[in-house]
Amino acid sequence: MGLVSGMFMGALFGISIMVGWRYMMSNRSRSRAAKAADIKLLGSLDREDLKKLCGDNFPEWISFPVYEQVKWLNKQLSKLWPYVAEAATIIIRDSVEPILEEYRPSGISSLKFSKLSLGNVAPKIEGIRIQSQKQGQITMDMDFRWGGDPDIVLGIEAGVSLPIQLKDLQVFTIIRVIFQLCEEIPCISAVVVALLSEVIMLNYSELIFWSTNTKWMLFWYQPKPRFDYTLKAIGGSLTAIPGLSDMIDDTVTSIITDMLQWPHRIVVPLGGVPVDTSDLELKPQGKLMLTIVKAHNLKNMEMMGKSDPYAVAFVRPLEKFKTKVVENNLNPVWNQMFHLTVEDKETQCAIVEVFDEDIGSDQRLGIAKLTLADLQQDVEKEIDLRLMPSLDMLKIKDKKDRGNIIVKAKYHQFNKEEQDAALAEEKKMLENKEKMKNDGAINSTMDAIDDPTHVSG
Repeated sequence: MGLVSGMFMGALFGISIMVGWRYMMSNRSRSRAAKAADIKLLGSLDREDLKKLCGDNFPEWISFPVYEQVKWLNKQLSKLWPYVAEAATIIIRDSVEPILEEYRPSGISSLKFSKLSLGNVAPKIEGIRIQSQKQGQITMDMDFRWGGDPDIVLGIEAGVSLPIQLKDLQVFTIIRVIFQLCEEIPCISAVVVALLSEVIMLNYSELIFWSTNTKWMLFWYQPKPRFDYTLKAIGGSLTAIPGLSDMIDDTVTSIITDMLQWPHRIVVPLGGVPVDTSDLELKPQGKLMLTIVKAHNLKNMEMMGKSDPYAVAFVRPLEKFKTKVVENNLNPVWNQMFHLTVEDKETQCAIVEVFDEDIGSDQRLGIAKLTLADLQQDVEKEIDLRLMPSLDMLKIKDKKDRGNIIVKAKYHQFNKEEQDAALAEEKKMLENKEKMKNDGAINSTMDAIDDPTHVSG
């Protein structure tokens, strides 16, 4: 009897354990399935969804990396760099030397590479961001850093021949590459390359959040391209050519801002087959009618008498126009209007410079920048601009007042017919400047002109 009751109790105990185990595993499985569903749902949320869920209580430890790390790419680039550098050196010499000649300042008669080597240190790509902003295109932004050991020597002639070495070159920028897709192999018909500028609206750009009550304000910030370097004269002194360092800096800045910095770009067709890249190229979007009214309290640069000021205005450095010269006057009145082509109102600025006409080289009295994004379409606005020694605040050593310049600005958006006419007019103007340079009327295509089709008054 005891044996039977013992077997019965043992079987009952075993069945209880099995039932309990099965219940526990089933409950665990349901819990895991529920957690997996929650995790899958959270994984599908983007930053906007999380902001709506969290409101003001957005955890500080939550981070949305804008750029994906590409350590594997940097490893491969380091291995391939000797071959990449050799090929890039040939491309840079062939493509950049004509650009140096085009943007050469009038104070320099020749500007070429005497020596060019990209060194042994490969650049580093901190991260890559992939976007699809337009059908048929893929946009890739690369956080590019390079502190290499290049050997770059510029052969400069300006009365005397002087080789200038660029040392301690460092590059910090965001490179934007746009791939135009096609159906034929290699499936890419053209590539667009540009450097992102200071502020640009992007779908997935770096966000800096500021919260008040329950509302979020979003700011898109993109660092300006930085090219840091030092200049060293080989077998001579930089002072042998007055203002040489500033002329080289201005040339480098002009090339970057006018050819590479967004919205400007380089379009490269691929595949060896003729491709229509007109949709990828930058086109005139509007016209800025900028009236240089007057200036007051200008800095006197003359030992005897007063300065003879004139103003220069431009959006693109290759399209500079100037006013008449007002002699012996620190409060000149011009009342002249400039017609300046604008490719992208949201990112471009108009630059106004005031010079003192002098024998030899003219001296800059001051410079000011006008942001076009603040202008309303077809509405004239009068603006008082403070003149500065330089637009680069780090280079300003002279803190003395340079005076002010009064301008009137009105922006007009082109329609299709006006855009086509502006393209033809721009091409004609650049051809005329090239002819003037060949005829000796101007020293460089960077010189400002008083073209009656663009300057009135």
